[in-house]
Amino acid sequence: MENVGRFIGRGSKNPFLLRRKISLSKEIRRAEAKVCGLGQFVFYINGQKVGDHELDPGWTDYRKVIEYVNFDVTDLLNQGDNLLAAEIGNGWFIMNNEHYSFSFPEFMPPNPNPYKPFSNELIFAMKLTVDYTDGSSEEIFADDKFKTAEHYIRQSNVYGSETMDAAYRQKGWNGLTFDDSKWEDAHYIDDRNMPSGVMTEQFQNPVKVIKTYIAKKVGEVNGREIYDIGQNCSGILQVTFSGESGDRIEIYPAEKLDEKGDADQKMKGWNTVDTVVTIIIGNNKEETFRQKFTYVAGRYFAVKKSSERVAITELRVDAISSAWKTDGSFSSDDKRYEEIYSLVEKAVEANMVSVHTDCPTIERFAWQEPNHLMAPSIMFMKDGNLLWRKFFMDMRTSQHSAADYFYDFEGNKIQAGDGLIPSQCPCYIPNVLPVPGMGSFYDIIPWGSSIILGVKWHYLFYGDKTVIEENYDAACSYLEYLKGKINDEGFINHGLGDWGNPDKEYARENVETAFLYADAAAIAEFAGILGKNEDNKKYRDFAEKIKDNYNSKLLVKTEKADYYYKSFEHKDRSVMTLACEALPLYFGLVPEEAEEGVVNTFRELLIAKGSLASGEVGLPYIIQTASKYGMNELIAEYILKEEHPSYYAFVKDGLTTLGEYWEPNPRSHCHDMMGHIIEWYYNGIAGIKPLAPGFRKVLVEPFLPESMNKFECSYRSVSGEIRVKVERQENGIDLDVTAGEGIELEISRRLID
Repeated sequence: MENVGRFIGRGSKNPFLLRRKISLSKEIRRAEAKVCGLGQFVFYINGQKVGDHELDPGWTDYRKVIEYVNFDVTDLLNQGDNLLAAEIGNGWFIMNNEHYSFSFPEFMPPNPNPYKPFSNELIFAMKLTVDYTDGSSEEIFADDKFKTAEHYIRQSNVYGSETMDAAYRQKGWNGLTFDDSKWEDAHYIDDRNMPSGVMTEQFQNPVKVIKTYIAKKVGEVNGREIYDIGQNCSGILQVTFSGESGDRIEIYPAEKLDEKGDADQKMKGWNTVDTVVTIIIGNNKEETFRQKFTYVAGRYFAVKKSSERVAITELRVDAISSAWKTDGSFSSDDKRYEEIYSLVEKAVEANMVSVHTDCPTIERFAWQEPNHLMAPSIMFMKDGNLLWRKFFMDMRTSQHSAADYFYDFEGNKIQAGDGLIPSQCPCYIPNVLPVPGMGSFYDIIPWGSSIILGVKWHYLFYGDKTVIEENYDAACSYLEYLKGKINDEGFINHGLGDWGNPDKEYARENVETAFLYADAAAIAEFAGILGKNEDNKKYRDFAEKIKDNYNSKLLVKTEKADYYYKSFEHKDRSVMTLACEALPLYFGLVPEEAEEGVVNTFRELLIAKGSLASGEVGLPYIIQTASKYGMNELIAEYILKEEHPSYYAFVKDGLTTLGEYWEPNPRSHCHDMMGHIIEWYYNGIAGIKPLAPGFRKVLVEPFLPESMNKFECSYRSVSGEIRVKVERQENGIDLDVTAGEGIELEISRRLID
């Protein structure tokens, strides 16, 4: 491991401490430390934590990629003696299953491909480089001179449970004067316990604290004190407490309260997320405990105390996220819009923790579909440049080769296929076999297509074609894999379709084959950008072939000369869904002569539905298609309805983050997967529409909903900031648009005049 040297350990699957005294004899000019501890680490110099990160390093498939963190430590080192120290915990590297860990529900068949730990022990590596003012330098590595001890964190679970026993705390353990004579020597990790991943520097935005919430006690139910921090979030729990030796505190986080006011950890239709943070008190002095290697998720906390002697002085949560850099903002005099915006933004923040999770409570899996479906919404709000490059790296490293295999229910090896992009990247608990009656949860086009359509969004927002160069081969390999999944009728039908559709109309062939076309068209565009003319023609021809077949078998002309796309799933009758009409309109599948008719059908269907009734896959295209064809007022009306399906219904339900499905008390109260409405805030209401990559050229065409009198929206693009202000006056509507010097601006008042 040339970047960080050799790994060392203690021979432990549980958290442990490391320390070593070093002596630097010269005046220091500069120093940096490359550090890696798996699964998670905290690094110290002379008793001070290095950096402001949480949960380093980023989650990856450790068999393929391992990230280390490069810290500038110049100001922390002294000429003379110094103390290097670290804490190592589990994370996904060696998953601890005490308390809640994810398991598939009973309606799914048993998983023959369970989680596999990446080693038999937790490990640590470090390379400290010190440059001296005399021009010389020195390198110090983690070695068997480090001393190790058990951690006072007795167990750490990736899903948020952690047990702290204060009896094991050693005051001053990471400082120079501490006596470590009773500690054990570290040992070098042998090849059997060393994951094979390539070492790379952590480059994505690290996980950081974005806000601190102080809990308020709101009741006492079933012998438990109930606390409320006021905001559903992902966060590091910190508790200040007192009691006597051996007393216990158990803290249960939850997203909601039950009818009695108790913290409710039940998942709708599933089991219980019995996450618990346990504190075993060591003495009768006031102490503070803060989680180290994991994070809790929720808004409410039930505190169970073993004795009346126990007192909670303060309970607080440091909300964490990788999406801590904000690029966009929106405000309006109709505060309902701001409440919806906050729902989505807080859900995004809670689900951006090194990977893009689907929910912080139940799964914490890196499902890939939001990485293109939600890309524009998130990229308008947050700086997604490096985060998405991390997601693309995870997809490339998770992409299957022809040799990769799993097991079926009989224990036989099965090969999924060369080029497949799994629906989760990294995937720690692969569910590779299709669920009877539901389709595949591992091989899904709108999920794997993030390697193509996510790259397209990234290029549009950030204007750097290296993102295309880096992912082009993986994108082409994935499309070649998809070609092998086309059935005799020219369709793809093995995935999930319009997942989350409230009417259970998934329209697999319609939805997934539309993505096949979009993928081919996007790669043809990439090939043109990269000057690969033969590829450009090949993929354009393939896209046209898909388009012709799609229209010949799905496009129907009505008696009144309108057109519509029928759902392939219904052979006996004509069934239309909003997604079936919106996707071909959005992706350009509709022949010119049929466009007006399909738009008419879409409009009539949208009015008849009276809502944006869709799953997460069809939803962004429904919103954007409605906006493109003059239905902004319908969007505004539907998102503000107080009953589901509606965004504002979540606000009325009392949620502070977006729910998983269009229903009260959804399984998860913190999913960002349907937050596509934020894209419309920026390109529909504010009307900020990029006409060139990197927003070098922008059309601003704002729309003012009837319920609003004014709004202000800004987006800090890589070419400069764009700011749009609109206000209704007695004599008309005022429009104020400003943009950075690097932006060619075009302004239209068409939608407000």
